[in-house]
Amino acid sequence: MINVLRDFFLGSIKIHILYHASVEPIYGAFLMEELASHGYDISPGTLYPTLKQLHKDELLEKYEEKVEGKIRKYYVITDKGRQVLKEGKQQVKELAEEILGKDWRNLSNE
Repeated sequence: MINVLRDFFLGSIKIHILYHASVEPIYGAFLMEELASHGYDISPGTLYPTLKQLHKDELLEKYEEKVEGKIRKYYVITDKGRQVLKEGKQQVKELAEEILGKDWRNLSNE
């Protein structure tokens, strides 16, 4: 994949992760399924370092719970993460409108 597209792909995934973490606590296996349902082909080797970085950047908080005898790491969005998500959503909207036009939501798959 060309670096520009890879960077865009990873940025999109980060915004997607922040969105879901703003709705409910998330964990890796859930995100793998959720992202796959939107057409993202992401490996655990990409997802888990991304979660770790978002946590390090204080965009996500992490806590652990025992589920079926295993420790599961859950992530929830922080106030800083909410601000980044808000800005990211605005940038995505502006990009979609500029590239696809104001009526981008009504476009069919061309």
